[in-house]
Amino acid sequence: MGLQNDLLSRALTADCSSRGLRQEVWIVMMTDRSAGPGRVYVCPSRDQLFLLPVCMRDWLEEGHLAWFVLDVVAELDTSGLHRRPGGSTGRPPYEPEMMCALVLYAYCCGVRSSRRIEAACRTDAAFRVICGGLEPDHATIARFVADQEQALADLFVDGLRLCAAAGLCDLSVLALDGTKIAADAALDRNRDAAWIRRELAGLMAVTVQEETGEGAAVTAALPGLEPAGELSSPRGRTARLKAALAVIQAQDQAVSDRAARTAQAAGVEAGHGRHLRGRKPIEPLAALARAEIDHAVAVTRVRDMKAARAAQRARAARGEPTGSRLRIDKAKLGLQRAQAALDHARQRAASVTPSAGRVNITDPDSRIMSTKHGWVQGYNAQAIVNHNQIVLACEVSQAAGDVGLYQPMIDLLTHTLTAAGIAGNAELVLADAGYWSQDNATAPGPDRLIATMKDHKQRAAARELGQTTGPPPPNATPIQEMEHLLRTAQGAAAYAKRSCLIEPVFGDRKHNRQTRSFRRRGLTAARTEWALLNLAGNMLKLYQHRSAALA
Repeated sequence: MGLQNDLLSRALTADCSSRGLRQEVWIVMMTDRSAGPGRVYVCPSRDQLFLLPVCMRDWLEEGHLAWFVLDVVAELDTSGLHRRPGGSTGRPPYEPEMMCALVLYAYCCGVRSSRRIEAACRTDAAFRVICGGLEPDHATIARFVADQEQALADLFVDGLRLCAAAGLCDLSVLALDGTKIAADAALDRNRDAAWIRRELAGLMAVTVQEETGEGAAVTAALPGLEPAGELSSPRGRTARLKAALAVIQAQDQAVSDRAARTAQAAGVEAGHGRHLRGRKPIEPLAALARAEIDHAVAVTRVRDMKAARAAQRARAARGEPTGSRLRIDKAKLGLQRAQAALDHARQRAASVTPSAGRVNITDPDSRIMSTKHGWVQGYNAQAIVNHNQIVLACEVSQAAGDVGLYQPMIDLLTHTLTAAGIAGNAELVLADAGYWSQDNATAPGPDRLIATMKDHKQRAAARELGQTTGPPPPNATPIQEMEHLLRTAQGAAAYAKRSCLIEPVFGDRKHNRQTRSFRRRGLTAARTEWALLNLAGNMLKLYQHRSAALA
């Protein structure tokens, strides 16, 4: 009974480490019958003092990801990170290599919030090892990413160089695809030019009142704009709205330039007395220019035919051959139609309203994108990967569709491989139906398999039409040639690898790394963040490769 009443007994004093530190461990024996048979617990001694200093290298095992990231940063060219923007003065900044390793390790762990990174620097052993016990605040981390965005994006190429040295940059089969990633902006913040001009006028009035000391309330004057982030001051909101208005003006200018090119081409044809071929433009101003050219051609044709008829009558009076009969009545009917079309085009141009273009006032660079889950305000993130799921090229575009991004991505791949010092060329590129066009199929570059229809339709067509063999027929069109290649045994087997290569990469970025939206606004910031995400993904693949080799 005396042993049962003595529940706390000193039983063990164990060595804690090779440094000679000793820690007292208490054993508690439970003899309460309600708890079952007797139990023994090892309890912590939280008031134990360390007799010798603690070494951070004992906190993490030798093969931990944090040590690998530190080794990787030591191999990267970080000279660009040492250029302080604007030559700012003040307290000494944190070492750029430490900040780079901190951000890269955080991205590898799926942590992109600067506040969460700051908290991890206080509580997480791996983050504390990387920072050496320092605790950079969230504003410092955010400023580092923003100020060094170009230098951080350039590290993607250096990361590829390390992957190539490990033999992971195979170029035999590559997959190209894109995914929509939301911007830090809401869909309901899209406005037209008229709304933006009204708000700009109100903001200018508020700014003048603040400068003169009258101090009007901003939120009362502008209830449609909530103060948040860089939009929290009238000057910041003015800059953002001016940027949005500039986007709409650029879109209008592009439409005007396209109309001018159409009118110029029509004028050249009119100079030869020919109508411009092709579909007539839809834009009112471009349609008016086309109608004026068509009317001028019709007038010239009637005038020439009248002159030719007068010449025929003169030859007939002299008894000479008059030639074929002129169909001047048909030319006059064409002139009447051209006149009616010109009148209609003038009415449309006179009633045209200001541009109906809309742009997001929170992130003017973002665009409305269509996804399988609905519409999203964001960007089109592109990537090219190999069978090791190493991203060889990445880009962020404002284009909602993929068809115009095939050739730019192939050019970017060539540039990236050259910059990384990777010899060789891509042998085969796989792309889905979103990239199909005759120009993409016939453009110079590596061999390619581009689906001409959705994957399920492609498989259904292959089952119905059967398998093909040999090269395509010599007189086949580009689409017939591509469909023939996709239905061969080799082509079908190669194209089946596409989703296995690229889709897991996007799944890792969106699910494992929690990248459902970009954290910073603007196209340049989105490109930097996408490059950092893919650099972290490549480094994780390299880490797994080296860990497997050492196992």
